[in-house]
Amino acid sequence: MAASADRFVALFIDADNAPASHIDVILNELAGFGTVSIRRAYGNWKGERLTSWERILHEYAIQPIQQFDLTKGKNATDMALAIDAMDALYSRRVDVFALVSSDSDFTPLATRLQADGKLVVGFGERKTPAPFVNACSKFLYLDCEEAAPQGENGHLPSASVKKWSAKELKGDTKLVTLLRNAVQAAEGDDGWSPLGRVGSQIANQASFDSRNYGYKKLVDLFRAADLFDLESREDKGVFLRDRRKPRNT
Repeated sequence: MAASADRFVALFIDADNAPASHIDVILNELAGFGTVSIRRAYGNWKGERLTSWERILHEYAIQPIQQFDLTKGKNATDMALAIDAMDALYSRRVDVFALVSSDSDFTPLATRLQADGKLVVGFGERKTPAPFVNACSKFLYLDCEEAAPQGENGHLPSASVKKWSAKELKGDTKLVTLLRNAVQAAEGDDGWSPLGRVGSQIANQASFDSRNYGYKKLVDLFRAADLFDLESREDKGVFLRDRRKPRNT
C-alpha cells in the first residue's frame, strides 16, 4: 500500500452507537493512515440522543447525514451508512475505511470491504460483539476504565485503558494462543522470532491492538505477559522466544 501521505481515508460514524467524546482519539489514530477525505456521521439529528455529536460536527468538519426512525425497531442509519460506504468503494479513491460503531450489523460491510483489499479500521466500545471486531483489519476500543478529566472543549483527551496484569493476560486463552502461534510462525532457524515479523503475523489473522490491553507498544505487552524471552539485538531490533521451547545447548 502507498505511503500514508498518499492514502485516503473514509470515516463513517454510526452516531447512534458510538461515543462522541472520543472523536479526538479517532481522528488522531486515522491521521497515521492517511488523509481523512470523507467524514460522515449518521443518525436521527431531530432527536436529543445525538446532542453530544451535534456540538462537534462543525469543529471537526464532519458531515451529518439525517436518517429518520421510520419504523420502530428498524435502524435506517445502518442501511444508509452501508450504502454510502459501498458507493465510496466503487466511485471514490479510498484506501482505508474507518467504521465507528459498537453494532454488529456492520460485520458484513467490514468483511466485504476487506474482501476488496481495503484496510478496515473499527472503533467502538468493549460491548462491541466479537464478529464485528474480528471482521475489521484493526479495531480499537474507546472505553475508559476510569473517567479522565475533560478538556476545555468538553472532549476526553485520550482513551485511558487500564493495563492488564500478567495474570490477566495469561488468563486470556485466546490472546495467549494468538501470541504463541504468531511467535512460532515467525521463528527463524535460531529459534528466535523478530518482533516485526511477529507483529505482521498477528495483523494478518486478527484485528489486534495492544492498546486494548493498556500497552502502547506490542513489545510492552509481550514483556508484561511474561511468557516469552525477549532479546534486543543491535541494529536488528527485538527478538522473541517462547519460554516453553527447550533451549539449544
